[in-house]
Amino acid sequence: MRILVTGGAGFIGSNFVHLIRKERPNWQITVIDKMSYAGNMASLDGVIDDIEFVKGDICDEILIDKLVANCDVVVHFAAESHNDNSLNNPWPFVESNLIGTYRILEAVRKHGKKLHHISTDEVYGDLELDDPNKFSEETRYNPSSPYSSTKAGSDMLVRAWVRSFGIHATISNCSNNYGPHQHVEKFIPRQITEILENRRPKLYGSGENVRDWIHVDDHNSAVLKIIEEGLNGETYLIGANGEKDNKSVIELILSGMGKKPGDYDHVTDRPGHDMRYAIDSSKLISKLGWKPKYTNFKEGLKATIKWYIDNQDWWKPLKAETEQKYRKTGQ
Repeated sequence: MRILVTGGAGFIGSNFVHLIRKERPNWQITVIDKMSYAGNMASLDGVIDDIEFVKGDICDEILIDKLVANCDVVVHFAAESHNDNSLNNPWPFVESNLIGTYRILEAVRKHGKKLHHISTDEVYGDLELDDPNKFSEETRYNPSSPYSSTKAGSDMLVRAWVRSFGIHATISNCSNNYGPHQHVEKFIPRQITEILENRRPKLYGSGENVRDWIHVDDHNSAVLKIIEEGLNGETYLIGANGEKDNKSVIELILSGMGKKPGDYDHVTDRPGHDMRYAIDSSKLISKLGWKPKYTNFKEGLKATIKWYIDNQDWWKPLKAETEQKYRKTGQ
């Protein structure tokens, strides 16, 4: 199998490359990443000599055409993905998530290749805290930010290319990932690294917002399962029943790092902050036989904290610039 991984130097993509190298050692892996602030070559340490790495932009029509022509399947992780950034400057999200996906779809169409498109549960909007329901493959799209709306648009493009042009593609929408190699702008690594630098972590609003957490390795094992066994044109939701409100998560991090659970500060809530995400992954489980490994969030969080403690050379170069951006917004 010749596999092209877009965004393969980013958080989820790099972990996917490590998984494939371990689980499918005979596969030929090509990674394309434009190496924006979220890309990090150090995330590919240990596998870089066994893969082909291309620094480039998925919006580059000629480059994408060439790379897709020489693979069997494209796994499309590349995306602008941070909600705060999308509120400050939406254009990169439109460019990467919509135009970039269009370029990939046209190349896949031209060369008759297979595509798996990685998406998010945020395309569905949010749920009320007391709502017994979860997102399913039938949930109506209702995105609320420039980030989630451009991801919703990219999902729709994939479905249109399947129906209109007959390409072979699958889609997965996943809940919030955590684990090694996640950029320090994201919620869990930001709190961990703030504590490691002897600052009080910060919580948006009251912290009642609920996220459905999944370890990145579980997400990627599901993606591998879909690539190998998923049906053409189908969408699969990936989740591990990991609902936790943000207040509980920050208190678990503090406790796990030897601090008092209340040693954090509240900051003004983010505009349009979704209240609750929750994934129903029963289709993935029943149809493809997938199941998560990290079913204990506390244990997964403990391992993640240890990774950031042990790999400070990886995240420290990113930290100062990230916090400077947050200081400008008072967050």
